[in-house]
Amino acid sequence: MNVRQSLPSLPNGRTLLYGALVLNTELLLVLLHPGIAGLTAQGWLHVALALVWINVGAWAVLRTDPAPASPDQRRTAFVVAAGYFAVLLYVGGLVTLGTTFASADLPATGARIAWLIPGWGPAVQYGGELVTVSLQPYKLVGYFALAYLVYATVLDAAGAAVSGVLGLLSCVSCTWPVLTTVATSVLGGSSALAAAVQNWPQEISTVVFVVTVGLLYWRPFGR
Repeated sequence: MNVRQSLPSLPNGRTLLYGALVLNTELLLVLLHPGIAGLTAQGWLHVALALVWINVGAWAVLRTDPAPASPDQRRTAFVVAAGYFAVLLYVGGLVTLGTTFASADLPATGARIAWLIPGWGPAVQYGGELVTVSLQPYKLVGYFALAYLVYATVLDAAGAAVSGVLGLLSCVSCTWPVLTTVATSVLGGSSALAAAVQNWPQEISTVVFVVTVGLLYWRPFGR
C-alpha cells in the first residue's frame, strides 16, 4: 500500500527555482492588478491567504500520484471525490440554491465576471432562479485539490473519513456561525475562541485547509 509515513526530504535546487519563479510571477501579477493600489492591510492579508490556498492546492495536486487501481476502484474513488467536491462547493458558498444576489450592481439572473482582488477574482458569477454560482479562484483551486487528494486517499484506502471531515471544516468561512454558536454556548460570548471564530474566519479557514492538505497528502493515520 502506497502510504506516506514520514515527511519528505528537503526540496532540491530545481524545485526551489521553480517555486521562486512561481512566487515572483504571482507577485508581479498582483502588483499589476488595477485595484491593488487601494488595498488596505486587511486586503493585502486576504490576497496573501488566497495565494496560500492556490499554491498549496496546486502543489498537492502536482505532487500526488494516485496508487494503481482497477477500473472499478477508480470509478468508486471518482464518485466519492466528486460528491465530496460538490459538498465543498455548496458548504463553501460557491454554489447555492436560489438567487442570493441582493446588491444593485449584481443582476438577479444572468452571468457576469467580478473583478475582485487577486485570488478572489476574477470570479465567475451566475444568479438564476434555481441556482446561484460564485466561483472564487482560490476556493475553486483549494476545493479541487481536496477532492483530488480524497480520490487518491480512497484508492490508497487510508483514513478517508478523518481527512474528509477535516476537509469540510476547511469551509470555516461558511461554517463559522455554527462554530461561534457552539463556542458561545460552551465558553460564553466573550471567550477567546468565540471571538477568534467570529473575527478571523479567513485566517482559521486557511490554517485548517493547509492542515487538511497535509493530512490527505502524507496520510499519517493508522490502518
